[in-house]
Amino acid sequence: MEKKVSKIGVLTSGGDSPGMNAAIRAVVRTGNYHGLEVFGIMRGYQGLLEDDIFRMENRSVANIIQRGGTILKTARCKEFRTPEGRDRAYQVLKGRGIDGLVIIGGDGSFRGAVEFSAEYDIPCIGLAGTIDKDIAGTDFTIGFDTAVNTAVEAIDKIRDTADAHDRLFIIEVMGRDAGYIALHSGIACGAENILIPEQKTDIEAVVQSLQEKERRKKLVNLIVVAEGDEFGGANEVAKVIKERLPNIETRVAILGHIQRGGAPTCLDRLIASRMGYHAVESLIHGRHNVFVGITNNRMNYIPLEQVHKKKGKISPEWMKIVKILAS
Repeated sequence: MEKKVSKIGVLTSGGDSPGMNAAIRAVVRTGNYHGLEVFGIMRGYQGLLEDDIFRMENRSVANIIQRGGTILKTARCKEFRTPEGRDRAYQVLKGRGIDGLVIIGGDGSFRGAVEFSAEYDIPCIGLAGTIDKDIAGTDFTIGFDTAVNTAVEAIDKIRDTADAHDRLFIIEVMGRDAGYIALHSGIACGAENILIPEQKTDIEAVVQSLQEKERRKKLVNLIVVAEGDEFGGANEVAKVIKERLPNIETRVAILGHIQRGGAPTCLDRLIASRMGYHAVESLIHGRHNVFVGITNNRMNYIPLEQVHKKKGKISPEWMKIVKILAS
């Protein structure tokens, strides 16, 4: 089929996630394979506005698939949210002859792409690069598997010291709007309680659970809390527990940005490579302004304007599993 684009730009926007480099590599090499000119845009939309753009060849992405972060760097850009900012971005692209964009980021990045494409008819493809796994339309997002494995490794180590001292540890993981990291890592590490934004936290039930375990002399307990839990983060939960259960030795561990860094796992490298390849194929074959996801191991294409944060409820079955396996 005749190509609809000849020069494409690729950028990473919003929070970084492990596997972004693998996606960049796939976009560059697939584009070059098809004879397209590929340009890297530094610092997301901010670099686009500032014309911080450079040509990328295959050697530009050599030895990056195993690296965390993003070689294109990332930033949030308020100016791009304005009509004036988007017009400035268009003038930059027009001057360079770039007629297609691949945006690796989250739903905020995609909202900007939808407005931009509608105003200036620049086809855009979105790839979900976020550790939170909070984008509807894909089973996995780039970076989630690495982040949750980082959390599991850290929690396993915390359990060792908790066991040595018979302590309760309250561990806060990332997840401002979604509890997937907390849910997956908590189940994998045998946490007694998992607190997530999708489910209202019953702190009284948590206290009663710990009281019951104290009576049974089960002194080593882990509570995993997503940072966006409606009751509050780990420190807020610890405050209540220390007041209600002063005899339980309690410690707080906040894992923080360690979850965003590190070499991507095999799964993240694979899905990022696959998504990057299909992003370029979509531009070439006229499938424009879509989000490229993977559902049931099949490529899933959703119009960018329909992409949104995953606000659905966590299945009650998951929480039942937590309760039964932690007993």
